[in-house]
Amino acid sequence: MNEKKILLTGCAGFIGFFTAKKLIENGYYVVGIDDMNDYYDVKLKNWRLEILRSFRNFEFLRADISKDEELKKLKGEKFSVVFNLGARAGVRGSVKNPKIYIDVNIVGNLNLLNFCVENGIEKFILASTSSIYANLEPPFSEEQKSDKVLSPYAATKKSAELFCYSYHHLYGIDITVFRYFTVYGPAGRPDMSIFRFIKNIMEGKPIVIYGDGKQKRDFTYIDDIVEGTIKGEKKIGYDIINLGNSRPVELIYVVKLIEQELGRKAEIIFEKPNPADLPITCADISKAKKILGWEPKISIEEGIKRTCDWFKENKDFIKSISTEENI
Repeated sequence: MNEKKILLTGCAGFIGFFTAKKLIENGYYVVGIDDMNDYYDVKLKNWRLEILRSFRNFEFLRADISKDEELKKLKGEKFSVVFNLGARAGVRGSVKNPKIYIDVNIVGNLNLLNFCVENGIEKFILASTSSIYANLEPPFSEEQKSDKVLSPYAATKKSAELFCYSYHHLYGIDITVFRYFTVYGPAGRPDMSIFRFIKNIMEGKPIVIYGDGKQKRDFTYIDDIVEGTIKGEKKIGYDIINLGNSRPVELIYVVKLIEQELGRKAEIIFEKPNPADLPITCADISKAKKILGWEPKISIEEGIKRTCDWFKENKDFIKSISTEENI
């Protein structure tokens, strides 16, 4: 087995869990960090973590990356790569409580960069976001000027990217920054629209759409995101790379797909649009294709089918999951 040692933050989160699982299955030894915060239902985080703990080449450390002293427990350990997939997520939550986003997304990222410097770790991967692209013409390219962000969440991610560049320049750390576009799939985040839509339609409850449902999102299936993220191990110096499906669809179209898969009609409540939300997201993925040889394989139609299948298989568990954000 190829037992390269990986440090991965956010291992009980959605993208972190699936990335850690794939790395483990590929023969890596993964040390996973998570603070198990209650921004969304911890039952789902525990469900994911239990699966990871079933592998012999996984080790869990409960720690808060915003507290420098908590990373000192790992001092001297040799990791080939640090995947920083741990973050305080959620655009709307960041508007209500921006400070915690600064603590985790900026200070936490900085602590991990310092950890790399102190321990001679040469490769760092940061999970960033398409929320950085605002007031720009789609498709969004990494080369577009993206300094007019609409939410504190996006501002903290942009800041984390800038710190990554400065540490690459100062210390020679090889850094890949991924800007993810609306990731969805089985065991996804319960605060995200697709999870809420499927759960509520299954349970005969109304769904809420902010705006008229015609806003377009570049929904990207989790397996495609994981594949691209792991390809980010490649040494490239420093670069920012979009990972998206590059085929945006209207939110109302996604609701129709879910209705078809579940054989149920949605009751929809339309509310005022959130001023921090973008009207459309669409990734230019030419850089991912060129540098990493990556492109998405799963269509929105297939992805929604797979996600609905997971919900059907875990119906009782899903019933127990709250979709409320704890802000």
